[in-house]
Amino acid sequence: MARQSSLQTLLKRRFPSKHIDASVRHFQAMTAHYQRSAWEDTILKSGKFVEAVLKAIWLHAGKTLPPARKFKVANVVSGLLNLPAKSLDDGVRITIPRACEFIYDIASNRGARHDPDEVDPNQIDAAIVVAACSWILAEVLRYSQGGAANPARISAILSALSQRKYPQVEVVDGRPYFHLPRLSARKVALLTLWLTYPARVSKDALLSAVTRHHFSADNARKAIERLAKIVDEDERGLRILQPGLAEAEALFGKS
Repeated sequence: MARQSSLQTLLKRRFPSKHIDASVRHFQAMTAHYQRSAWEDTILKSGKFVEAVLKAIWLHAGKTLPPARKFKVANVVSGLLNLPAKSLDDGVRITIPRACEFIYDIASNRGARHDPDEVDPNQIDAAIVVAACSWILAEVLRYSQGGAANPARISAILSALSQRKYPQVEVVDGRPYFHLPRLSARKVALLTLWLTYPARVSKDALLSAVTRHHFSADNARKAIERLAKIVDEDERGLRILQPGLAEAEALFGKS
């Protein structure tokens, strides 16, 4: 929740509060659906996310939104693309609207263009819209901060946004759960650090994450010790290193 609050505060530096709150809310719901393998709900929420982002950009451009019933994504995209070249940053005026149009096309036509005898495309569609929405949110954040004085903070949030989303990962009130077969205590600790990267995790929090997966406290402590070669540790806690990130990513390919 702290990360969400920080993200919204940073985005509101340039964009209207109402539509930023909606964008982050729909983004969170979308990723939660994806992590539960609810492909259709994921795609539907991506469409809601696109609508909220485009409304925020349209108002930022000094335009007025039509009544809710008359709001059309295609009209806003067209309007942004036709703005004078120097009126807005090109990424906000051109690239983000085009990405939004692509996502919205998938969300609007979910299941309508597919033969019932074909392989269900919703999982593939869900994966691409989650990745595209993550990119859009990162780009909006980058633009909203411009020459902000705390680049490290922004970099950490952008890195978290760009992490791949997996159905085998579920976060409940900030507590991660990993639904992978043959999950050892060491793997739970590894994945917890991977999920939190680039932030650090205290040893106490890491112990809690491992024991929450039904391992004993003694096994949890030994598992964390076995990560010594792939973590950086200081008084703030542990941060996973690149070899550890690669090892964690590989676990999903084996599931």
